[in-house]
Parts: sequence; C-alpha cells; structure tokens
Amino acid sequence: MSTYAIGDVQGCYDSLMALLDEISYDPQHDSLWFAGDLVNRGPKSLECPRFMKQQSNVKTVLGNHDLHLIALYLGQAAPKRKDTFEKLMAAPDYVDLMVWLRQQKLLVYDKNLNFCMTHAGIPHIWTLKQARQYAKEFETMLRGDGAVDFALNMYGNKPTAWRNDLEGMDRYRVITNYFTRMRFIDMEGNLELKTKTRATRPPPGHKAWFKFNNPEMKKTKLLFGHWASLEGVTNNSRAFALDTACVWGGHLTALRLEDETLFSVEATD
Repeated sequence: MSTYAIGDVQGCYDSLMALLDEISYDPQHDSLWFAGDLVNRGPKSLECPRFMKQQSNVKTVLGNHDLHLIALYLGQAAPKRKDTFEKLMAAPDYVDLMVWLRQQKLLVYDKNLNFCMTHAGIPHIWTLKQARQYAKEFETMLRGDGAVDFALNMYGNKPTAWRNDLEGMDRYRVITNYFTRMRFIDMEGNLELKTKTRATRPPPGHKAWFKFNNPEMKKTKLLFGHWASLEGVTNNSRAFALDTACVWGGHLTALRLEDETLFSVEATD
C-alpha cells in the first residue's frame, strides 16, 4: 500500500490518468492526496472532481481555484475570462459535486507518515497545532450557512497578516490567503500576494514562505502546490513543491510519501 501526493491537476484529467498509470495506481490498496486546484484552466474541470469523488481513498485540500468555483456556485462571484467551468456547471451531477467539494479540507495531516499538506503552505508564524485549528475553523464555516457571506467577501489582499483578535470575514480571508494564495511573506507574517516569480526573486523585505525557520514545524514535512514557477524546487528537504505546471504544458507530479520517490508525466491535455 502506497500514498501518493499529487500536484495541481487544474482540470488536466488526461494527464492525471497518465500519471496514475505511471505509478501503477491500485484503488484497492493505494491512497491519493491532491494538493488543491483540482479544477480550472484545464479542459476537463468536470471529469477531475467527478473521478476524485468516486474514490474511497482520496484526500484533497482546497486551492484558490476550487474556492472560486464554490463562490460561483453560491452566486457570489462572477466568472473570469479564463475560467473553464462551463461543462462542469451544466453537468447533471453539478450540485452533488459542489456538495462534495465544500466538504473538503484546507489541511490534511498524517502523524504516522509525518506529512502535512495544504495548497499554498503554512506561514512560519503558526505552529502545526494553530494551523490545524484555523483550518478546521474555516472548514466548519464553509460547510454551513456562513459560506454565502464568505464567498461574497473572499476576494482581497487585506488583512496582510494574522492577528489573534481578527473576527468575521477578515479572519476567514487571511486564513484563506495563507493556505491557498501565499508565496512571499515577511518576518512578521505579512503577505505579498502580487509577485508570482521564482523564490530567488522575492519582493523587497520578503522571502518565500518556506525559507523562514519555523522551529515548531521542524519535525513535520510539508506538501504544497500553487507555485508553478518553482518547477518543483525548494532546496528545503522538509518542503515539497508539487505544482510542476501541468496546465501550462509542464508536468504532473506525484510524490510517494513512504519513501519520497517522485513520479512525473508530461502534460497531455
């Protein structure tokens, strides 16, 4: 039995099937973890969540594209020019898929495997215990009546940093931005959300989030997607970047957690 963590699929269903062939995926014995951004930009945003929903051995975290789809479903956002949701939103099982998507997590953690996965990362100002607590807080809100209000107020770059006294939509927005949009951050935890370059070209006063020392997290290995321009490279033995730009014509990547073996296929969509 093996556990495979897979980077941002983004509707690239054919590439996903090719990757599962590459790893000889056995649904009776193997488990799959998906690092978020299951949908959008790729051509098969319907087939990807439909496949994942049908599996009994899948864990996934929500990415920014997944949350955008939820906001559209709840009627609190407008479609963007590059969205590829038409087939999904017209499907007979659209509502069932959205109910399933709203049940997914911001953070997945396995103590035995010693891996924690979020879409964008975990800021150095949080312990693992805090990250799990804030993720759970958000997940509870997203599954309830508060999701409509959140979807209306989700978009935005402020507050730029966490404060314990944050409440309401400001609190949920900064939790969302850390878990699903973060790339560069400063020592105090302020996010810089405009820059999307490689980690070697940070904006002034900021660094890639995984370059900050977090003593509370030194025993836990982190999995994340979101940052395609890293090309899978962090130069950090405890942080694994899984988004290798499949939707942009790159590769789709899986990491076998038991022995940290990487598998990759060229984009086929």
